[in-house]
Amino acid sequence: MKNLTNYHSHSTFCDGKAPIEDFIRQAVKMGFSSYGVSSHAPVPFANHWSMKKENLNMYLEEMNRLKERYSSQIELYTGLEIDYLHEDHHPASAFFTQLLLDYRIGSVHILYCGNTEVDIDCPPEEFKRNVDTYFDGDLKRVVTAYFDKMIKMIQTGGFDIVGHADKITYNASTCDSDIRERSWYSEKIDELFETVAHSGLIMEINTKAYHRHGIFFPHQKYFHRIKELQIPVTVNSDSHLPDYINDGREEALHTLKQHGINTVQEFVHKKWRETPILI
Repeated sequence: MKNLTNYHSHSTFCDGKAPIEDFIRQAVKMGFSSYGVSSHAPVPFANHWSMKKENLNMYLEEMNRLKERYSSQIELYTGLEIDYLHEDHHPASAFFTQLLLDYRIGSVHILYCGNTEVDIDCPPEEFKRNVDTYFDGDLKRVVTAYFDKMIKMIQTGGFDIVGHADKITYNASTCDSDIRERSWYSEKIDELFETVAHSGLIMEINTKAYHRHGIFFPHQKYFHRIKELQIPVTVNSDSHLPDYINDGREEALHTLKQHGINTVQEFVHKKWRETPILI
């Protein structure tokens, strides 16, 4: 199989379940041409999922060590998945732009209720409790706030890849199974896609949930819109375990082709290149 790349990957530096080198060994074993590690960047509040700020230099040093060790076997790249939290913490913040990274993923996992951080990338039961507790059960308000934050992040810039663009919709669909059919939802997600198209950023096709739930992020029903807007895409597994680095890739590539999308973006010699899908 061709197009063996992955740029969304976690490790024990954040909420991944194995050391970085275990992922790289698996990528080499499977014949990947390039592999990127994108630990969750530090955030200014206590949590169980992001890298601690004091470990950031150690992370960068470890990636440099592994790049050298595996240089003859695979192209390795150092990234971070950086949250857009608010106007003072986002991928374009000075703290992140001065880091020597190969690429950056911009994502939204947190909304705010006043000064309280509210996790919306959590198990569905917790998501529903958070909607009820912090947003008076107003699902439309939560989903709209998520997409507005994604749009603001894209407009602010400072990164290369839009992370799991509509990921909130899986949780939201457990509260409203017809949410993707709501006119307000369709208008909002289309606004997001148009913003991505105008930005020139790459949108990832995130395959993490495909084998469990049969969906990609963004959902495959929107692949025609990605095609219409000519948004460049890359396929990432968002893997937290080495065994999952290739999960859903083949299915995603086939689905892209079915929608007339015949190329993906791959990082080659530190440059993004449009590469034919070869399946």
